Amino acid sequence: MDSVKDNPILKREIIMDHYQNPRNYNLVDDNNYRQIHMYLDSCFDDIYLQVLINHDIIEDVRFDGVACAIATASTSIMTEIVKGCSIRQADKIIQNYFDMLNQKDYDEKLLKEAIVFDTLGRQANRIKCATIGWKGLKKLIDKNKNDKE
Repeated sequence: MDSVKDNPILKREIIMDHYQNPRNYNLVDDNNYRQIHMYLDSCFDDIYLQVLINHDIIEDVRFDGVACAIATASTSIMTEIVKGCSIRQADKIIQNYFDMLNQKDYDEKLLKEAIVFDTLGRQANRIKCATIGWKGLKKLIDKNKNDKE
């Protein structure tokens, strides 16, 4: 993803593609999915996130709602990255994403297309948008862990 990281035009194209054509969009009517409602008081971002976890593997992740380009694109990218990952891998990816946004050391290989948000940490007002879906997934993963204990 080095070519993406250094190419602002390509970053914008990826973000706009995920905003206009979000992946894993629309919820399913299935009680096996865990669901969470996430919203921001400071703007209009308001999404529902679903995750299907079997044997500590994220089999599916979906979302729906109304959100800005950054929130929609980051959530769409996240769903693609973590699908098929173990809970442990997903936790590591999520932490790396937060570290990147907070301008800490991170492993960019884990982030795949999410690397398009590498400079967003300089725009503090956009961090909430860029993390809404990721925070929701983290809460669902933590709830899954707690329910198993």
